[in-house]
Formats: sequence, structure tokens, C-alpha cells
Amino acid sequence: MSDLAQRQCVACKGGVPPLAGDELTRLARELQAAWRVVNEHHLEREFKFPNFLQALQFTNRVGELAEAQNHHPDIYLAWGKVKLTLWTHKIDGLTESDFVFAAKVDQLPAVQVAPMVI
Repeated sequence: MSDLAQRQCVACKGGVPPLAGDELTRLARELQAAWRVVNEHHLEREFKFPNFLQALQFTNRVGELAEAQNHHPDIYLAWGKVKLTLWTHKIDGLTESDFVFAAKVDQLPAVQVAPMVI
């Protein structure tokens, strides 16, 4: 596998072109196959869970990672699934940091369900 997850996301200041073509293909090959490059504009991946609680816990872990990396995905949370969409808003396209973040998401520990207290 790649070393993308070992890198840090770097804030984009704009003024650079988004990645395209061969560079996108190369970086996509370094991610788990479930990630998709969509229209050379953004990355998407959907995660499935057996219930809402595990999906929510995963969402919270992604949120903590996003804050630590200062790189924030769009997150769709529903019963039993979470969909992440990544791109660099400043340039309206993909940068290496989007791939770094995706690789870091893939290394998040498995979600453990804590007993609910009502």
C-alpha cells in the first residue's frame, strides 16, 4: 500500500490547478479500491454499518480526523451508512491532500459499539 496515510494534509491557498489525468490515476491507485474519483473533481466512498449508532460513531471519528488535519469532507450520515465526499473547495477540484485524507480515513480503527444508556 502507499505511504499517503503517513503524510499530513496541507492547506491549499488557491492559485494552483486541480490535479488531473495521470496524476489522479496514480494517486487513486494508492487508495483502497472502494474510493472513486468522480469527474476528476472529487473522491467518494460509502461505508456500510449494521446500525445507525456505528455509522454515527464512524462519522464522529472522521470529524475528529478532519479537525486534526484541517481538511474537512462533506459527510452524509444515514441509517447504516456514511458517504464521504472529498475535494479542495479553494480550487474546486482535487489536491494531494484529498488523497492523504482518504488514506487516513481508511486507517481509522474499527468502530466499537458502546452500550446505549437511556
